Amino acid sequence: MDVEALRTFVAVAEAGQFQAAAEDLWVSQQAVSKRIAGLERHLGVTLLVRTSRGSRPTLDGQVFLPHAKSVLRAVDQAEQAVSPGSRPLRIDVLNRRIAPAQAVYRFYRSHPEMNLDAITLSEDTADQAVQAVLDGKVDATFRAPPSSGFPPGIGSERLLDVPLELLVGPAHPMANESWARPADLVGHRIWIPGIRPASEWEEFYRALSEAFGLSIDALGPHFGDEALMDALADSASLATLVGSGDRYLWPESHDLRRIPVHAPTPVYPHALVFRSGDRHPLLAALRDHLRTTQPRIVDDTWTPDRAAPGIRNTCP
Repeated sequence: MDVEALRTFVAVAEAGQFQAAAEDLWVSQQAVSKRIAGLERHLGVTLLVRTSRGSRPTLDGQVFLPHAKSVLRAVDQAEQAVSPGSRPLRIDVLNRRIAPAQAVYRFYRSHPEMNLDAITLSEDTADQAVQAVLDGKVDATFRAPPSSGFPPGIGSERLLDVPLELLVGPAHPMANESWARPADLVGHRIWIPGIRPASEWEEFYRALSEAFGLSIDALGPHFGDEALMDALADSASLATLVGSGDRYLWPESHDLRRIPVHAPTPVYPHALVFRSGDRHPLLAALRDHLRTTQPRIVDDTWTPDRAAPGIRNTCP
């Protein structure tokens, strides 16, 4: 059934004249007549009768009118539900502890009136997350930019470079250092449990290991972040790497130390990935926020060769 024909019938029934309805709808009177005639053919009944005073609904038209209004209300509500800004902006933040989630949270804190939904697709691969964006399951995701680029229909902008820090217990040989070079980490075991094979994280840490000769492994089961903090606190040799914007908590008695890594500073490059042409106003606001709030790294930085060198925007 033609929705515009329904809208035209209701307009004529309420205005009482074809010409008045045409003016309300910003169409010609001829267009109004054609729409009504088409609707009557579709239903097989006469909906309106013309009189010397204008037009009025027939008995069938009177029965049909409240249903037509109900359909139009439903159509209007459906359109409003998906209009840009009417529904929450759905963002995949990977993991609620790491820098992308914290950046989105700061964005929300600065704009608490905005309708935003942060979710995690942490078990999905980068390709699966990008497909979720293409399928409309989420509006955006944070992923490392692949050297081959993203598929058609996807826009991206590298907006969050996260410097790495060494996290160690108080007995570790480097516990009292104010900062460390990647070269200083050679010979120390760096344990990052939970890295899935062939994931973007595995590719990043493999590239980091090869670039600086580091010993990074994910051996053994991952019992969660709390268990990792416990292991670091009890060890004189174990270390891990975390992002400077990652939020981890541990008991004060653990006395863990976060040591910045410089000369160069390894950074994990997060790109905000979204559908090309997505007009959700919060997406534009989030991108502006990330552009203006990303901390400036003054040290030389290292990223894998596959990472895009800077901002990459495939949207118009």
